[in-house]
Amino acid sequence: MEIGDLISITTFCSHYNVPATFIDDLQDYELIEIVVSDSINYIKTTQINEVEKMMRLHFDLNINLEGLDAVYNLLQRVESMQNEIITLNNKLRLYEDL
Repeated sequence: MEIGDLISITTFCSHYNVPATFIDDLQDYELIEIVVSDSINYIKTTQINEVEKMMRLHFDLNINLEGLDAVYNLLQRVESMQNEIITLNNKLRLYEDL
C-alpha cells in the first residue's frame, strides 16, 4: 500500500477535530483498519467516508460505540441487500426481455 492511499491519524483528527482515541476505538470494534508504517498510524483514504458517517452517528446523535457497532453493521447489511436486489432486478429484466 502506498502512502498516497493513506492519511495519518493525527492529520485526520486535527482536520476533523476529533480525538485520536475515537479512531483507536473504531479499530478496537473492528470498524476500520489502521495501517502502521514507519511507526505512524494511518487510515486508508477509502475509509474516510465511512469514518465520517461513524463520526456523525457518534458525535451528532450521541450513539455510544457499542450502538455504533450495531448500527454500522446493520447499515452494511442493508446496503448489501440493496445491491443484491438491484442485481436480481437486472437478471429479471434480462429474462423478461426474452
